Amino acid sequence: MRRSINILNNTDWVAAGIYLVMVILGWINIYAAVFDEQHESILDLSQRYGKQLIWIIAAIVLAITIFLIDTKFYSFFAYIIYAIAILLLIGVLTLGEEIHGARSWFRIGSFHLQPAEFAKIATSLALAKYLSSYNLKIKSFHAIAWILAIILLPALLIAIQPDLGSALVFFTFILVAYREGFSDAILVLGVILAVLFFLALLLDKFIIFMIILGLALLVYWILSRNLRSTFIAGILVAVPAGILYLLSRMDLITMNRYYIILLAVAVALPFYLTYAYRKRIRNIYLILLLAVGSSAFTFSVDYVFHSVLKEHQQHRVNIMLGLESDPLGLGYNVNQSKIAIGSGGFTGKGFLQGTQTKFDFVPEQSTDFIFCTVGEEWGFVGTALVIGLFIFLLIRLIKIAERQRSDFSRIYGYGVVSVLFFHFAVNIGMTIGLLPVIGIPLPFFSYGGSSLWAFTILLFILLRLDATRMELLK
Repeated sequence: MRRSINILNNTDWVAAGIYLVMVILGWINIYAAVFDEQHESILDLSQRYGKQLIWIIAAIVLAITIFLIDTKFYSFFAYIIYAIAILLLIGVLTLGEEIHGARSWFRIGSFHLQPAEFAKIATSLALAKYLSSYNLKIKSFHAIAWILAIILLPALLIAIQPDLGSALVFFTFILVAYREGFSDAILVLGVILAVLFFLALLLDKFIIFMIILGLALLVYWILSRNLRSTFIAGILVAVPAGILYLLSRMDLITMNRYYIILLAVAVALPFYLTYAYRKRIRNIYLILLLAVGSSAFTFSVDYVFHSVLKEHQQHRVNIMLGLESDPLGLGYNVNQSKIAIGSGGFTGKGFLQGTQTKFDFVPEQSTDFIFCTVGEEWGFVGTALVIGLFIFLLIRLIKIAERQRSDFSRIYGYGVVSVLFFHFAVNIGMTIGLLPVIGIPLPFFSYGGSSLWAFTILLFILLRLDATRMELLK
């Protein structure tokens, strides 16, 4: 009994209180989003708000249950929980029900369960277990391979469904590994690849190649501080490129400027490698690897964009980048969402008074686009409150993670922060047109049992670990 009292006393009730406030606000906005005057009862199970209320009660029961389980359970069974999640992701590919073109759900009576939501919890636990291993050398090849395997395996299985939005969430776990001392190069490489992906969609290949070539020379100069060798590298590329360009202008050869610079680099490469070897120039191979790898990735974007992404996903990316305009088609959701949020003004139109909401102008308004209901009915004040709650919760969770005495608890805490931050930032970003629509819920607000339960479990495992942080858990 005394231990139970200590757990209650040490529970972070501030974080738990924010959770409860957000869940209640979420339910209120779901009620507004799907309100029907013929079904006013909050217990009407034929309506989404009735079902959501049942799921909220079940989520609170889950939270209480988590506090009854010993903290050692989460560390000891982390890999087993991860293995079960992987098996469920494999099983849903064959036994799952296809909804909106994705086989992501198990149908259990009238309820649908989405394994991808719970895989985030399992991955957080497994990654925390591995990174807290005794005497782990996180920058070793062996450790990097295992970390990437733990993260990428569920992401790949979810992408096959296909549910690229949920798959992208798993890449935020790289930030957790980075917090624990993961190589800076991996994080930098990830940022470079993301930037190159969008540049490849916006710019001509020749321009991209010239940018990469210029960056490679700049990075090489910064690392080597050898202006002479950097200048020679530039000259060795410029001379054959200039000759080839003159020949093409004289109509002696037919070659566009992209292939001219590509051939010039190929001609210059063996000469410069010989020069670098004789002069013992350092870092040259690293820069070459970066340049060649970046170039190869950039020019594979066309294949990925046109062969991996579905047509509607391609259009959404193009609309976000301003390459297409389709306000009545694929851009309809975002366009109507921005109208709804903008029409709310400073204080909003009032509860149940939103015209965009009431007349169902915004599809998926109770799920992925729940934030536009907040904007229309509660205005700038309401949206600022919601964003403020999320930011305060995330800061609180970072504080909770940092005060842990156990490596496992701290790492898991950062996993929770990473997942919640990605969902919060991307969901709101896509409702206001800053990011492409990838179909992920707003934590604690969006309609759905699977997402609510998964976020509840994710959060309350951390609060349970924190409540007994004075007990060293390994």
